[in-house]
Formats: sequence, structure tokens, C-alpha cells
Amino acid sequence: MTDIGAKIRVLIVDDSTVVRRFLSNAIAADPAFEVVGTAANGQIAVQKVALLSPQVVTMDIEMPEMSGLEALAAIRRTNRTLPIIMVSSLTERGALATLEALSLGATDYVTKPSALTAAGDVEKDNFIRDLLPKLKGLTKRGTAFPSASVAPGAARTPARASVQPLVRRAGRVDIVAIGISTGGPNALADLIPALPNDLPVPIVIVQHMPPLFTRLLAERLASKSVIRVKEGNGGDPLSPGLVILAPGNFHMAVERALGGACHIVLNQGALENSCRPAADVLFRSVSETYGAGVLAIVMTGMGQDGLRGCEAVRGRGGQVMVQDEESSVVWGMPGFVAHAGLADEVLPLTQIAAAIVRSVRVGRDGARSVAGRG
Repeated sequence: MTDIGAKIRVLIVDDSTVVRRFLSNAIAADPAFEVVGTAANGQIAVQKVALLSPQVVTMDIEMPEMSGLEALAAIRRTNRTLPIIMVSSLTERGALATLEALSLGATDYVTKPSALTAAGDVEKDNFIRDLLPKLKGLTKRGTAFPSASVAPGAARTPARASVQPLVRRAGRVDIVAIGISTGGPNALADLIPALPNDLPVPIVIVQHMPPLFTRLLAERLASKSVIRVKEGNGGDPLSPGLVILAPGNFHMAVERALGGACHIVLNQGALENSCRPAADVLFRSVSETYGAGVLAIVMTGMGQDGLRGCEAVRGRGGQVMVQDEESSVVWGMPGFVAHAGLADEVLPLTQIAAAIVRSVRVGRDGARSVAGRG
């Protein structure tokens, strides 16, 4: 954890002199940071990580001599914990490279205009506004939990005594809704392939990613899973054993038709928690449509998207599960829910798939009631 008052040491890696200068000036303008060095390619970056001991690295992907992917792999062979943020273009090639970088151990990513040096001031400002909170959050500077009913250490374990659940019925689950952000692609790559293809309920997911990235992520998850996975389209019916991922730049919600069947609806309403898609939008929607039949799961991610949505889920008698701190890349989103006393269970990533299967069996095959778990 970064010492309070100490500046965050940043290493900038990019083959463009102009981009390195731009990033150096923009990051150093924030008093929280100190740019300790720059590198023009991956080979130099590997050397400077060892020499300068930065606390976070921004890494371009396409560079001469040694690419960002090669440098990432080299750094990860000796340093598994250094936060590395990939800087990628918002193109299919950039998205594929970013997903590959995340699978190789990159901590997070930001997208930049295809020609950052020629971008307008608004585009540059948006890029920096996206980057700086990630630099802070990944060095433990970005999360400050409010006073709540849960002791800070208590939510690290799955013990039900660590939270104060609302009074609710112990009914069956009819839909699983997941909100996830930083660290999400890798977490979903562990979770979704562990689910059976005969899961008796649908799963809807908000992963904070831009357009194109969400489609490629859904395709990658589908290729590794026995359960069906797709990016959502307006009008898609919800069915058992189907996982639907919200498309980038669209809020995703569910509606029930007059005949009782439910389907996906998309909109480009105002950002919530600076996000579109937002987990809060999805969670409110499923709680309104399914009532107490909702299992909401908040996983690794920065910020507090999902908190208000979990309040809505619990208010209608639904269940809430969150990923624990130790297995989260950033314990922001799940941490806020746990500290607000809204989580029925706080589980490591490796136990969430089994917990989903167990929960959806309640009321279907004679499994014990939710109230009897523990």
C-alpha cells in the first residue's frame, strides 16, 4: 500500500516522444504522482522497472524491439503484483491485444484516440480523466469506504455474521445479475467456464468496457464455456443457461412482456457512476422485474457502481453476494456493498460459481433453503 502523503511513482512506456511528453506532463500535474521515468520500448521498460521500482506502469502495446505484450510477460516473470495499465487504441486490433494483455497479467487498461497527438482537447481530457483514477485506485489510493455496519476486517471472510442482512423470504433465485469492472475479464474467464450448461436461470452481466471490447470478450468467454454466452441485443429473450453481456456504451435492463416472458432492453441514457453500461441500472431493472427472485453479485472493480442497485435488490427481498478483497484486483465495488451491510455472502472468486449453482437449486431440487445455509 502506498504511504499516506507519498507520491505515486509512475513509469510511462510509449514509443512516441510526443506521447511520452504529453503523459508525463498530464500525470505530473496531479500532486499525487511523480513520474520517475519513461521508456521508448518494452526492453527499456523491463530494465527501468528493475532500476526505478515504480508503483504503477502505463504500457503502450505496439512498440519496436519489444512490444508491450512481450514486456508485460517479461515483467510478470519476476513481479506479479506491480500494477500495469495497458494503453490501447479503440480498434478491433487494439481490443484483441488488450484482452490478450489482460490474460497475460495486465492489471487494467485505458483506451486512447487512435492518434492521441492529433486528438482534440476534449478527447485528451477524457483520456486523462479515465487514466488518473486508475493510477490512484490500483495503488490503493482510490477507495475510501464510508462508515458502515461492517467492521473493515470482517468482510474478508464468507461468515454470514460479518453482515447484517435485511429480513427477507428464503425463496428461489430466478435470475443472476453480475456487476464487475477492473479485473473483470480475467475474473469472468474463471467464473463463466465453471458454470454448467444446464443452469436453470439466465445470467445478465455488466462489465465496464467500451463498444467492441464487450463483443470480443463475450466471444472469448463463449469459446471457453459450456454455458451459452453472447453480447446483448435489444429484444434478446432471457432463457435458462444463457449468459448475456451488456454491450459497451449501452445501459442494459430487462422487461417482462404481457405473456410473462422477459427480454433485454438497451438504452443510451445518462451515465451512472460515470459508466454506461452501469450495474446500478441493471440491478434496479432485475429487482423491479423479478422481485425477490434476484441474486445480485458484485465482483472486482473500482468505484461504487452496484451499491444503489444492491439496495434495491435487498429492498425487494433478493440476495446479494460479493467477491472478497483478497481475490479482487480492486475491492471498490464489492467493498462498498459489503461495508454497507448489504452482502449475504463475501466469497473468494474460486467459490462463486459453486455458490451460484447452489443458490439456483434452492426451491428446485430439494436443496436446503437459503436461510439454512452456512
